[in-house]
Order: sequence, then C-alpha cells, then structure tokens
Amino acid sequence: MALELNITVLIGGVGGAKLARGLAEVVPPPRLSFIVNTGDDFWRYGLKICPDLDTVMYTLADIVNPETGWGLAADSSAALDSMARLYGVDNWFRLGDKDLATHLLRTQRLREGESLSQVTAHLSRQLGISARILPMTDAEVPTILNTINEGKLPFQDYFVRRRCAPIVQSIMHKNAERAAIPERARAALLNADALLIAPSNPWLSIAPILSVPGMRALLSRVRAPVIAVTPIIGGEAVKGPTAKIMRELGLRPSAAAVAEYYQGILDGFVNDSRNPPMELPGVQVLQSDTLMRTLEDKIRLAQEIVHWIEGWLS
Repeated sequence: MALELNITVLIGGVGGAKLARGLAEVVPPPRLSFIVNTGDDFWRYGLKICPDLDTVMYTLADIVNPETGWGLAADSSAALDSMARLYGVDNWFRLGDKDLATHLLRTQRLREGESLSQVTAHLSRQLGISARILPMTDAEVPTILNTINEGKLPFQDYFVRRRCAPIVQSIMHKNAERAAIPERARAALLNADALLIAPSNPWLSIAPILSVPGMRALLSRVRAPVIAVTPIIGGEAVKGPTAKIMRELGLRPSAAAVAEYYQGILDGFVNDSRNPPMELPGVQVLQSDTLMRTLEDKIRLAQEIVHWIEGWLS
C-alpha cells in the first residue's frame, strides 16, 4: 500500500473505471474519492439511470461485467425482452435484470427526497465499497450534443442509439448554471493531497464535471497538484469516440491537445510512452505505459502514478 495520501479523482466511463480499480489496490480505499460525471444520466422506463456512477460503483465492488466494462457480470435481460415481445417497447438502451435493482432503489430513494449524493453513498455502502463515490452535482445537468446531420441529441441517443455516428459540432451541458458542487465533493477536493483526472473522454466525461459552476476555479486554487492521465495513445482512443470527437471539433487527436484543454488547472500530466515526449510550461510530465488491458496493468499504472506523486510531494 502507498503512503497515506488522500487522492481525489475526476472520472467517468469505462476508461476511468479501469484506473479506479488499480488505485483501489494501491491506495487504502477510505483515502480515495471519485467525483463522477453525471452528464450521461437520464430517465428511462420511469427510472433514474446513472451509467458512469454505476460503472465506477460496480467496478470497485468487483461485480462489473468483465467483457463490456459496464453493467453487472452474469446478468440476463428477461425483463427488457418481455417488454419488447409483449408490449412492443423499443429497448435500444439495454438494462440487465440484476442491474434493474440498482435503478429501482435509486429512483425510490430519490422520490423519497434523498439527494443523488445520499443515494449513491447508500448504494456504495451496501456493496461494501469504502472509497467515496460522489456525483459531480445533485442537479440534473444532461449532456446535449449538437450534431451536423441530426441536430441536438441527448447523450444516450448519440452514444447508444446512434452509436456515436452523427458528426458533432458542439457540446452543451443543459442547466449547468443551476448546478452546485455538493458539499461532500467540495470537501474531497479541498482535503486531497493529489487530484487526478482519469483517462476518461475529456469532452464527454470530464467537461460536464468542469461545467459545474465554481469547479474550474476551485481546481485552479486547491493546494493539491492536479494531474491528468492521457486518454489518447498513438493518436487514437483505446475505446470510445474521443479521437472522433476531437477531429470533428477541429482538434488533432493527441495527448498535447488534451493537456491544452486542461490548461489553467493542470500541474502534472501522465503521457503514454507511445506518444511523442511532451514539455509543458509549468507542468511536470510522467512518461508511462497507460494501456490497461489486465488487472496487473491497472495496478502497475496506479503504482507508478502514486509513487511519482509521493516523490513530488516529499
């Protein structure tokens, strides 16, 4: 285990959850906090669905589907199959039978007046997770993609139903101006010894977090170093539409472009060893193998980052 560092991670999606799994093996989980993107959240079948919160939660509980990186292992789809067969429901957004339990409980507790932060803490405790999993905000801030060929699309329509095919022109975070940083998330930021930005999609997973009023300003003045891990390896993303979106927004897919996006809040950057070496004014750079295919890869990368931070802070 690492020295007693408190580490807070901005995170979303499968790529970020991989690093979360590695960190949980290296840092005592009670010293870990994950501030999770909720821009992907939406209502479906009358239920509140929080894909990134659930992916991080299932990953840390070691019950995630190992083949997809999301959903529950060994799940079935009898409920949705019956909805389609008996009632003609278009079930393009798949939910497993066991996974439905999470959404049913979350929706019930929200309707009873609990905040999303409170519900997430309860679900995490029930799964035996001692790390803190914290929504970026308790308000609803849905990500909307303005596409050239299909107009404005809610995130899940773009990502799941259209499989990221439409050409993205711009991205907005609806109602972000009404959101606020929850107190538990604010405390995790202020009390951290180091802040990490996971190798999640900067525009779909991290940008919603940064859109919460006061978040960028807080990150720019916290005492802890802010360190991002590249989601781009050799000009492409390991998974997902990061590189595609960058091209459509007029950016060259590169680790340097990602670092530039985080300009103003960044103190350190973890670059992949397959990428060109980087020199960033005022930013320390660690060259490492950031590809995480196995649990051993996840632990190795987490160890390298944490040891680097320890040397930085000592």
